Amino acid sequence: MELLIYPRYEEMSAVAARQIADLINAKPDAVLGLATGSTPLGVYRELVRMHLEEGLDFSEVRTFNLDEYVGLGPQDRQSYHCFMHEHLFQHVNLTPRNTHIPSGTTRNYPAFCAWYERRIEDCGGIDLQILGIGGDGHIAFNEPGSSLASRTRLKTLARETIEDNARFFDRKEDVPIYAITMGVGTILEARHCLLLASGTSKAHPIAQAVEGPVTAMCTASALQLHPHVTVYLDEAAAGALVSHEHHRWIAANRPNAPRTDTWWQNTVDAVEYAGDTGVHQR
Repeated sequence: MELLIYPRYEEMSAVAARQIADLINAKPDAVLGLATGSTPLGVYRELVRMHLEEGLDFSEVRTFNLDEYVGLGPQDRQSYHCFMHEHLFQHVNLTPRNTHIPSGTTRNYPAFCAWYERRIEDCGGIDLQILGIGGDGHIAFNEPGSSLASRTRLKTLARETIEDNARFFDRKEDVPIYAITMGVGTILEARHCLLLASGTSKAHPIAQAVEGPVTAMCTASALQLHPHVTVYLDEAAAGALVSHEHHRWIAANRPNAPRTDTWWQNTVDAVEYAGDTGVHQR
């Protein structure tokens, strides 16, 4: 797990977006897993800018969203279909048939969830999955207690999640209590996971996910088991991490750090052999 801390949300978002753009440029038909909520907005704005100003081409990219509220149709202003259209899809040259968002109005949820899993597999799996984190440490709508092997399914939302998301609705009573969500097991099959977090409200869940035990009570902690995770944080979201000195040491002494002393040269091979699983700070 690589952890990168930036002074400001805007800088964090720009660097994360550049990593996504690099993937698209290297693999034009890349499969992206997309997230909603306020945290990835900076990344989407930067991707739109790169499309308009640098010619970043989305024409062959395939996308799969993490989740959708049950009971909200694609035209509902609070649906994640509408969110993605407003903040990304309408601004870039994504091919509509290549975008996938769970249906909140299907009449057969088990069958739809099984189809969604098959469709991801048919596309070759997700190359890069963007993730946010909830106040209780959940990823997607995998609430505390969710199986770490779970697949795409219908899920009852926790009370805290409903309260957190009420800010997007006119009334708290309007927030749906069910959603379709990718499972933790589905997410862990992505080749690369990008976890984004910003603000003091995310400091405690980030500390739990990164430094705490792997537990179903904090489903983001399952990312510790993934071989390729990059965590992008602003300073506020990193505020509860306790091992700052460790982070600085790893950042200063990773294999690509500018070192010329004999001790460093003699240990490069050992570091590369052992693998770098530390947490980095910039």
